[in-house]
Amino acid sequence: MSDQPKRFAPQPFTVQWSAADVDAMLERVRTYPWPPAADISIGWDHGCDPAYLRALCDYWVEGYNWRVAVEELNRFPQFTVQVDDTELHFIHVMGEAGGKRPLILSHGWPGSHHEFWNLIEPLAFPSRFGGKAEDAFDVVVPSLPGFGFSAKPLNPIGPRATARLFNTLMTQVLGYEQYMAHGGDWGSWVTSWLGHDYPENVRAIHLNMVVFQPAAGPASDEEREWLQRQNRSGDQYAAYFRIQMMRPQSIAWLGAGNPVGQAAWIAERFHDWSDLTERSMDEVHPKDALLTNIMLYVMTGSFATGAWFYRGFREEGVFALADGDRCETPTFVINFPHDALYNIPPQSYVDRTYNIVRWRVMEHGGHFAALEQPDRLLEDIRSLGKEVGPLKETSL
Repeated sequence: MSDQPKRFAPQPFTVQWSAADVDAMLERVRTYPWPPAADISIGWDHGCDPAYLRALCDYWVEGYNWRVAVEELNRFPQFTVQVDDTELHFIHVMGEAGGKRPLILSHGWPGSHHEFWNLIEPLAFPSRFGGKAEDAFDVVVPSLPGFGFSAKPLNPIGPRATARLFNTLMTQVLGYEQYMAHGGDWGSWVTSWLGHDYPENVRAIHLNMVVFQPAAGPASDEEREWLQRQNRSGDQYAAYFRIQMMRPQSIAWLGAGNPVGQAAWIAERFHDWSDLTERSMDEVHPKDALLTNIMLYVMTGSFATGAWFYRGFREEGVFALADGDRCETPTFVINFPHDALYNIPPQSYVDRTYNIVRWRVMEHGGHFAALEQPDRLLEDIRSLGKEVGPLKETSL
């Protein structure tokens, strides 16, 4: 890293979970007082499927190797740094790009920085995977405030404020004058605000979920039909959103000290929003990977503050862009069609709020693109670097 202003002093970070803490948590899983569950043929209709949840918890206690998970979480160089009043945790892999092509990847809920694990090395060292060194990125993967190993804010923080923190991380902490950004779920909001608010620093953004909407609403029959479909999806799948946006502390009280409850709440989202048309839940989200993601909530106590992010979004109060307002940063969009939570809008609708330079629709995949379709996402992000071209030299 280059010489940093004194107020920024990134510190190396290592994941350390004690055996005593993990054993105490697993004992709560072992002794969980299972409540009654309705005898229904499709077990996900009322919430997390009881049979799946019991199998997940049995594996958690008997098969999941948390020590291997900790080793894997320490696989890449990681740091913490105080940015304003928030301590951020982040992965920073300076690969074959040598500081010339930085890329920040932003996760969402109920994901974590770990969802990008299978992308980091191929993006940073493409020559190890049959690619070319000139296609490499410097890869930065922060944990959202209140998630994982980032500190818990005193009050809810939303995506626009997070974008400000992440831009400071990239420019003032890491010394990148220009960079590119990708995000999904809340990461799409953070990335969109990065492109909107910091166009002098952000050369291009890449999204697998488009979030900015025009205040004027739909302007064609196609757009109105899309909004009706989206509203129906919201009625079916977005009850969690309303709770976490309006009463996030209610979720905190229910989840505290209850790893099984947290696992059920998280696993249900992974099931409902993923493309399971051709593969089973265990094939799309193997238990080891899913449990590591869940552990990043349970072991860090961030189940509550992760839910706060929704309240932070509400308090920021920007649900649609004003007429004439637009993210002018070049925007690359890859859509995965089997996201039950968020339907793909017509491009005409999105063109009013983003400067779309590429729009792709895949055949398969759902909400968790980096986990469900990592190869497709990797290929698309790599092509982003080629199309954007050289960035201003960094001070690294």
